[in-house]
Amino acid sequence: MSLLPDQPLPALRRPAVPPSGARLASLDALCVVVSPDSTAAALRGLGPSAEIAALLERERLKPGKWATFTLANPRQTLVVVGVLAVGADAFTRLSLAGDMLRSALSRKPRRVALAAAPSRRDADAVVEALAAAALSQSFDLPAFLSVRAPRATLDELDLHASPALDLERLRAAAQAANLARWLTSLPPNVLDAAGYRSALEGLARDTGLTMQWYGESALRKLGAGAFLAVAAGNAHRDAGIARLSWEPRARKRGAARPRIALVGKGILFDTGGTNLKPHRSMLDMHTDMAGSAVALGLLLALARLDAPWSVDCWLAITENRIGPTAYRPQDIVRACNGTTIQVIHTDAEGRMALADTLALAARREPQLMLDFATLTGACVFALTERKSGVFTNRPALAPLLEAAGRDSGERVVCFPMDADYDADLQSKVADVLQCAVEGKGDHILAARFLSKFVPESVAWAHVDLSSATRSGGLGHVATDITGFGVRFALDLLLNQPLLGALGGKRATP
Repeated sequence: MSLLPDQPLPALRRPAVPPSGARLASLDALCVVVSPDSTAAALRGLGPSAEIAALLERERLKPGKWATFTLANPRQTLVVVGVLAVGADAFTRLSLAGDMLRSALSRKPRRVALAAAPSRRDADAVVEALAAAALSQSFDLPAFLSVRAPRATLDELDLHASPALDLERLRAAAQAANLARWLTSLPPNVLDAAGYRSALEGLARDTGLTMQWYGESALRKLGAGAFLAVAAGNAHRDAGIARLSWEPRARKRGAARPRIALVGKGILFDTGGTNLKPHRSMLDMHTDMAGSAVALGLLLALARLDAPWSVDCWLAITENRIGPTAYRPQDIVRACNGTTIQVIHTDAEGRMALADTLALAARREPQLMLDFATLTGACVFALTERKSGVFTNRPALAPLLEAAGRDSGERVVCFPMDADYDADLQSKVADVLQCAVEGKGDHILAARFLSKFVPESVAWAHVDLSSATRSGGLGHVATDITGFGVRFALDLLLNQPLLGALGGKRATP
C-alpha cells in the first residue's frame, strides 16, 4: 500500500437556500444544531422545523446532547439534532459535532447537509465544527485486513453557512489533519526511515516543495552527535533529518516575508533503547512520530492556502532501538551547536533528536520556530490526553498560544520556563544533563533542555503533544489517533497577531 493516503474529500457545497423540499428529500442525513430554547418559530425555514420542534419538546435535550428521527421520504433521511448553549466554546462545539456525525455516518450516507438554527449568531462556527467532524470521520485510517468490505464514501457535504466561512481553509485543515493521522497510524515495519524519506520526496515533487535530506554521513560532518547517538542502535543506516521548504507564490516586489520553522519529532519506533521500556509502554510506540506528521501536514496546509510565510519544515526521522551499538547512560555527546550532553536515560531520546534539529533549523534565522513532539509522559500525567502542553521563550507568545488553543478547540496549557529549573540539569562533566534522574517535572525540564539549542534571537514555542492519542478520540475526531496540533497551529499562524508579539514588522500575515 502507499505510505500516503489517496482518499478524496467529499465535495463541499454552499447551497443558497435552507434544506427543504426536493433538496431535503435527496439527502441521506441532515445534522442541525439548535439552541436550548429553540421554538418552531425560531426554526422556520429550516426544512423539517415542525418535526425538530416536536423532538425538542419530547426529548427535553440539554446542551451537549443530541437525538435523531427519520423523515418519511423515499431516502428515509436521518435528521440528527444537537443542542448547543449560546456562547459555547470551540471544544464544546467540536465535541457535540463529533457525537452527531458518529450517528449520521453510521448509516454510510453519500450526501449529508449541515446546518444551524437560523437564529444562532455563531452559525458559521457551528457548521465549521460539523464539517470538521464529517471530514475527519469519513476518512479511513490504514488497515491491513485480508478481506475488506467495500469502502462507503461520503460524496457530498452541503454547508449551510455564509460566504464568510472559508471552505478552502476548511478543506486544507482537514487534509492536513487526516494526513497526520494516517502517517501516525502506520505500523513501524511499513513506515520505516527509508520509506518515510521516499514518501517525502514524492510529496515534495507533487506539491512543488523543495526537499533536502541530511543522512547520517552529512549529519556526522555537521557534528550532529545528539541525533546520531539515538540513531546508533538502528539496524540500518537510513536515519536522517529532512528539510522541506515552501515559499509563498504571491510575492510583492521588495516585500519581505517572515520565515517560520516547523520542527517535528519523527521517532518511528521507540524501544527505549538501553533503558528498555516495559511491554505496555512500548506497545504503541509507532505513534512516537506524531510530531513529524503534524509538522508535515501543517506545512502542506500553509502551502495549499498560499499563506504569507516562508516555511521550512524539519523532520527528525529515526528509530530508538536496543542493540550492541545503541547509546548508553553516561555517554557524552556533542550537538551541532557545540553543546555537550551527558546522557542519563536512553528513553529520553526525543529531546536528543530534536536538539540537533532545532539547532540546524535556527541557522536559517527564522522569526519563529514551532516544534511538535510526543515528548514526555510527565505532560500526559499533568494534563491527561485532553490538552497538550506548550512552552515558549517569549512571554508575549504565551497568551497567543492559549488563545489559539481556545479558538481552534485544540486546547493547550502554557507551562513555566523559568531559568532556575536549569539547576536540575547541571552536569559536572558536560554542558547539560539530558534529563534529571528523577522524573518530576520532566515536561518542564525537557523544554529547558531544548531551549539550549534555540538561539535567544529566535522566538520559539514547543508543543508537547500529550493529546496526540486518546482512547476513544478527542473532540470531533473519533479515532484514538487524533492529529492534534494542526488546527491549533493554523489558528496560531493565521488568526493570532503573531508579529507584534515577536517584535517584528516585516509583513502582516
